[in-house]
Amino acid sequence: MGNFFETDIKKLGFGLMRLPTLDPSDPTAIDMEQLKQMVDLFIERGFTYFDTAWMYSGFASENAAKTALVDRHPRDSYTLATKLHSGFFNSLEERDKVFSSQLEKTGAGFFDFYLLHDIEEASFEKFEKFDCFRWIADKKEKGLVKHIGFSFHDTAELLDEVLTKHPEMEFVQLQINYLDWESEWIQSRKCYEVCLRHNKPVIVMEPVKGGSLAKVPAEAEKLLHDAEPEMSVPSWAIRFAASLPNVIVVLSGMSTLRQVEDNTAYMENFKPLTDEENKLCFKVADIINAQIAVPCTGCAYCTGGCPMNIAIPQYFSLYNDIMREDMEHKGWTVSFTKYDVTAENHGKACDCIECGQCERICPQHLTVIEYLKQVSARFDH
Repeated sequence: MGNFFETDIKKLGFGLMRLPTLDPSDPTAIDMEQLKQMVDLFIERGFTYFDTAWMYSGFASENAAKTALVDRHPRDSYTLATKLHSGFFNSLEERDKVFSSQLEKTGAGFFDFYLLHDIEEASFEKFEKFDCFRWIADKKEKGLVKHIGFSFHDTAELLDEVLTKHPEMEFVQLQINYLDWESEWIQSRKCYEVCLRHNKPVIVMEPVKGGSLAKVPAEAEKLLHDAEPEMSVPSWAIRFAASLPNVIVVLSGMSTLRQVEDNTAYMENFKPLTDEENKLCFKVADIINAQIAVPCTGCAYCTGGCPMNIAIPQYFSLYNDIMREDMEHKGWTVSFTKYDVTAENHGKACDCIECGQCERICPQHLTVIEYLKQVSARFDH
């Protein structure tokens, strides 16, 4: 696995995707002062791994990493990861320009980890077409990248194909959480087991599934609280992923200083979950799966290219909330007001023109158009 992966790195990573904002409707309006405090506390408590990407926070995340992290901390006090997504280049020149821009935006000098972002069947073909695997291996040889790998959103069968064809890849970033562990769509367990067979360490993304496992149904929350009263609900999700032996880092997309305080507190001296605690997680998953309407993680990849500026993840979150609430009562809830407020600065669900760009880029492969119709039927009047 290489010397780095044998070191005693703390297993919590800071995902710079859902950053604190001064304006909830503008992901680029990052609350830099709060982010600086979050970064400082994270490093102060001995954690080192930061993860960004070209399009995070409306293309502003890499700049934020420079301001909050790179300009304020010694280069050897942290590791920085970023990524190349297939949706943002269509030539060798554009591919190279993205990398050069990332070096400039972050000011990092080099990247400790560089990933081909969101490999699935179509993007794999594109990465192959533009020779991206050899390209990032060359960046490593030149010292511009320390470790090379890829993030993955597809079947275990395709993952096996990619790793068989490209054994030079040092690690894989997978979506792993207890809700998706046995999912036939996400295939968390199956993909994890492929990495084991290929002897590739795993970095975990979406351990809390975009916040879905931070706010669970009351019945599930009681089970977790009764088992460990001092532990927060999201801590169970992160510790579940971190307990897997082949996992080296679990990324948490932290949005507030309080989240950093909570996550670093229980991960500072991390202890893996017991077998009984794992079983409890799966019991919670069963409760959640019985209530969830749209399995959206809120990554917002879909919104940047939406011609109607529809707040897709926000609407799906409100729809999930109202569907859970409707199990107890019918009628008005605060979600209706939140929908109307959000729609003041965005297109409504009914404004969808079915262009399909959202479905093409969605890493969860959701039928976004059909879900928007359901949202519209509920909220548009």
